[in-house]
Amino acid sequence: MTHRSNAPRRTASRLALRIAGAAISAGCALMAWSSLAEENAITAAAKSATSIFTESEIRRILSHGPWPAPAPADPTNRVSGKREAIELGTHLFFDQRLSGSGTLSCASCHVPERNWTDNRRRGAGMAELERNTPTLSNLAAGRWYGWDGAADSLWSQSLRPIVDSRELASSPRQIAQLIRGDDQLSCRYRKAFGAQPATDDETVFVNVGKALAAFQETLTSGRTSFDHFRDALSRGAPPTSWRYSETAQRGLKLFIGKGGCTNCHAGPNFTNGEFFNTGLTKNTSDPGRQAGIQRLAKSHLNLLGAFNDDTTGTSAARTRALSPAKENFGEVKVPSLRNLMLTTPYGRDGSIDTLADVVKHYATIDPVRLHAKDGQPAMPLNLSAREQSDLVVFLESLSTFSNPWRPEEDGPCR
Repeated sequence: MTHRSNAPRRTASRLALRIAGAAISAGCALMAWSSLAEENAITAAAKSATSIFTESEIRRILSHGPWPAPAPADPTNRVSGKREAIELGTHLFFDQRLSGSGTLSCASCHVPERNWTDNRRRGAGMAELERNTPTLSNLAAGRWYGWDGAADSLWSQSLRPIVDSRELASSPRQIAQLIRGDDQLSCRYRKAFGAQPATDDETVFVNVGKALAAFQETLTSGRTSFDHFRDALSRGAPPTSWRYSETAQRGLKLFIGKGGCTNCHAGPNFTNGEFFNTGLTKNTSDPGRQAGIQRLAKSHLNLLGAFNDDTTGTSAARTRALSPAKENFGEVKVPSLRNLMLTTPYGRDGSIDTLADVVKHYATIDPVRLHAKDGQPAMPLNLSAREQSDLVVFLESLSTFSNPWRPEEDGPCR
């Protein structure tokens, strides 16, 4: 047997270590440079806007971007971000055969031209529901879904209305038979999941939810006048180039300051994704988050179950830690404020008609005491009429009438 020297391996190993070391050093330098660049941008912006926003306020403003915000693929859904799954999900979303009657689809309530909602006070499928239909825009990378957070994944939330007797009133068997019996859907299913539809109805049904989720993850609202202003501010552009009204700027200052709005409406999507009872609507019988936690715990489709594709188990940690508490009663999920002008009426039950009415409600409560659990009385904000008007103008600047989604003709599946 010929003896082969290990010297080339040792040389390669040493070279790999040097490259890795250089990469780590470069990465650290890049992170330091990025942090320094961000600090310099904030300082420059503060100097340009000295008479308007403080450096602290600019930091808070910049935290609401950039937009669109990057969203990673969902680790609980193995076809998240996969083109073939998005195509299948698109076809399913508009297919009325998903309903028991064959007359309704997901798009019956989540209308593209209405910012993926229906502008009704309460949703209606086979019967009227007790809650307003939320928009499907900007759902990617969420933690909880539905007004009460009864779903911990977008794919499981997508399945709930299909089998709800008041909505599409279908069943896992009907959905599975549809996929198996339709040549085009069966072909698209195979391309998305790498195999023909299984004989097990529930497996096919869950995969339909995952395809629907893959489609919904692509629904992102467009850039707004606020986004352009925020980006100009991050560049340190002078106030004369902002093209953002003084009224909107005053409203923004209230939003990040006296109004305390960022306690709930944080980040690029203007929501922290959590739950609060703000007293906005008069429906005091809706248990909200309390019942949502109980429903989630009982569901075999939650992330603790067998259909979670995340083998690390990390994604299920938040679900595992949940337990309903008395103070959760009546709490509902904080909605995004993006495209707010297009999603009237407002509130969990759709009982608030205008943005002005929403702002008027919050003008009478204390945003800090609002979230306290100690029973102490709240102190009202007492926003003046002008302040309320300024806040409305700012909120309007978070909307755009441009819907970036367009249907694509992908041709027949072969």
